[in-house]
Amino acid sequence: MSRHVLKVNDSAWLYAESYRTPMQVAMLATFAVPEDRPDFVHDLVARWREVREYQPPFNYLLTMAPVPSWKELPPEKIDLDYHFRHSALPRPGSQRELGVLISRLHSAKLDRRYPLWECHLIEGQEDNQWSMYMKVHHSQIDGVGGIRLLKRMLSIDHDARDMLPPWAVGTRGPDQSGIPRKARPPALERDTISIGSVAGAGAAVVGSLGRTYTESLVGSGDQARAVPFRAPKTLFNGRIHTPRRFATQHYPIDRMRAVASATGGSLNDVFLSICGGSLRRYLADAGELPTEPLIANVPVSVRPGDQPGVGNAITFLYSSLGTDVADPIRRIRAIQESTRLGKERLPAVDGLAMDAYTAVLMAPFLSQSILGFGGRGRPASNVVISNVPGPMEPRYLDGSRLLELYPVSLLFNGQALNITGVSYDGEFNIGFTGCRDSIPSLQKIAVNAGEELEELEAALGL
Repeated sequence: MSRHVLKVNDSAWLYAESYRTPMQVAMLATFAVPEDRPDFVHDLVARWREVREYQPPFNYLLTMAPVPSWKELPPEKIDLDYHFRHSALPRPGSQRELGVLISRLHSAKLDRRYPLWECHLIEGQEDNQWSMYMKVHHSQIDGVGGIRLLKRMLSIDHDARDMLPPWAVGTRGPDQSGIPRKARPPALERDTISIGSVAGAGAAVVGSLGRTYTESLVGSGDQARAVPFRAPKTLFNGRIHTPRRFATQHYPIDRMRAVASATGGSLNDVFLSICGGSLRRYLADAGELPTEPLIANVPVSVRPGDQPGVGNAITFLYSSLGTDVADPIRRIRAIQESTRLGKERLPAVDGLAMDAYTAVLMAPFLSQSILGFGGRGRPASNVVISNVPGPMEPRYLDGSRLLELYPVSLLFNGQALNITGVSYDGEFNIGFTGCRDSIPSLQKIAVNAGEELEELEAALGL
C-alpha cells in the first residue's frame, strides 16, 4: 500500500481538531427530480451502492505515526454502507427542515478509523427537489479543490447517464463534465490574484511576514491596513460548542456585478461589503457593536491549473469589513482600500515558498487552536469570509439539473462564524455556518445580507 506524507499546512488541520471543532468542509447541492423519473433518488442510491471503485482522497486512511500520512486502501477495505447514506425529510420538506438536518450532520466529527468523508442523498423536499450533502476533512480538500471535484463529477450534458458517484471520480477518476479539455476556460481564482514564481522567493516571504507581524504588534497607523490580532473581541470570537447552525441566501450574480461596476471594484468587494453591513446590524441590535471595524480572514486560492488535488492550496489576506461606517458606499470604499493593501502584502511566490509563507502566517492562531487557547484572548480576525468561483453553466447528474450549490464550512474556538459564497449558473449562493450557542439567530445575519445589498443598490441609484 502506498503512503503519502501530509504537508505541514494540511496536517495542522488535524492537530487543531477536537470534538467541538471538527475540521471538515462540505457542500450542499440541491437538484430537480426529473419529471419523467419520480423514483430518481431511489434508483440513484441503488445504483451507486454497487459502485465500489475509489479514487483519492476517498480511499485514503489517516495514519498519524511516525508522521501524518495517507495510506491508500484497497476497495475491499472500505465500508461503503458507512460512508454513503440515504436520508429523507418528512414530505414535503421545507428549506428550514433541510437546514436543520444539515446543521446536525455537520456537527458530527468524522471518525478517523475510516476514510474521512461522508455522502448523504436526501429526498422528500418540496418543489420536487432532492439534495446531496458531502463532507470531507479539510486536511484533504479546500474550497476551490471541492468545486473542481464537483465540476468533474457533474456534466454539462443533460442526456449523460450512468454517471459515477464522487468517490469513483475523485482526483484521478474519469472527468464526467463533458467539456473538451482544450475548450475549458482558464481557472478563475478569487479576485484573480496572480501568484507567480519570482527570483528571491525567500526574501519576498520574509519581507511580507516581517511587515505583517510588525504591524500586528505595534499597529500600522493605517486603519485600512488590516492585520492579524488587531481585531476587536466580539460575540463571534469566544469559545464554541459542538452543535452547528446553517443558513443560506442567494442572489442573481448580475446584481452584485452591477454594484461592483458602479463602485469600480470587484464582486468580492461587494460580497465583503454586504457581509460587513449584515454583521454591523446584527451586533448593533445586540448592543455589541465595537467602535473598531471588524476584520475578516479572506482565503485566497493559489492552486494552479484546473484540476482538483488532495490537500490545500490556499493562503490568506486580512481585510477590514467597514463595520464602523454606517454609509454603505463609504463602507465599500473602505473595504476596497483594505483589500488592495492586503493583496500588496502577499509575496509574489508559489509552490513551497507560498506553503512556507502560509504556514508561518497561520501558525499563531492555529497554535492557539492546537493548544486549546483559542477564543480566550484577542482574535486574529472576527470572521472567515470566502468566495469560490463555481460552474458558469448548468450542470446535471444523470439528467437531474443542479439548482443551487451551498458551501458548509468549519469553525474553531475564537471563530464562531464562517460565511462562504459560491457562484453557479448566474446565481451567487452563500452558506452561513455558525456555532449554535454563540449565534442563536444565525438566520438574521443571512436576512441582513440581502437587505444590505438592497441598500447598496439604492444608494448607487441602481
